[in-house]
Amino acid sequence: MAITVKTKREIELMRESCRLLADVFQNLEQAVKPGISTMEINILGDRLIRQHGCIPNFYHYNGYPASICVSVNDEVVHGIPRKNHILQEGDIVSLDAGLIYEGYHSDMARTFGVGQINEEAAKLIQVTRQSFFEGIKMARAGNHLYEISNAIDAYVRPFGYGIVRDLVGHGIGTHLHEDPQIPNFAQSRRGPRLKPGMTLAVEPMINMGRPEVEWLDDDWTVVTEDGSWSAHYENTILITEGDPEILTLYES
Repeated sequence: MAITVKTKREIELMRESCRLLADVFQNLEQAVKPGISTMEINILGDRLIRQHGCIPNFYHYNGYPASICVSVNDEVVHGIPRKNHILQEGDIVSLDAGLIYEGYHSDMARTFGVGQINEEAAKLIQVTRQSFFEGIKMARAGNHLYEISNAIDAYVRPFGYGIVRDLVGHGIGTHLHEDPQIPNFAQSRRGPRLKPGMTLAVEPMINMGRPEVEWLDDDWTVVTEDGSWSAHYENTILITEGDPEILTLYES
């Protein structure tokens, strides 16, 4: 496993890539309302990324046909935007996207409520978000990678939710997906030691029901096997000499 450690200049480029992506998401969050189609969200996101002079790194990645993954309710990740998929009051929608700035990738995801959502859905979104922050408490130089995984697992399990096991976080830099893989569930081994300059995409995906997922016939959209709703929260982070730096965070 070869985990890249970024130079000072590379970290500056990663910061800017992530700052621009966070700006895109801030605008996308404002656009999430009942009546908008998932395709309209994709078109807006694509336009915002390109207006920053950047490239949407999801577009045509391994054949994915859009720039923004838009996943609704029981869709976990990689939902393909469609003109006839209209968001309804009470839905939850997960947006996952990234961009390339001067050769450096950023990646983030958020789950938003559409209009007024019920308490169960709001709790799922909040627990998924908080599980990320519990995990990165362990994202410190000298700790081991799977301490992040174990912390996410320990926080989520008491709620009775299912932690998706088929999809994991990853390293990121000059490629969208780099070593290491970062599971969101407990591991028996410690994993590699974390070092300053590592950049990681930590992304818990949590189901209201069981953890099992399946792929639809489009070969992209991942849904919960039991039809329960799912939430997703992701940031690109930087390992430092102290607390981790969340590169894609913005005030919502």
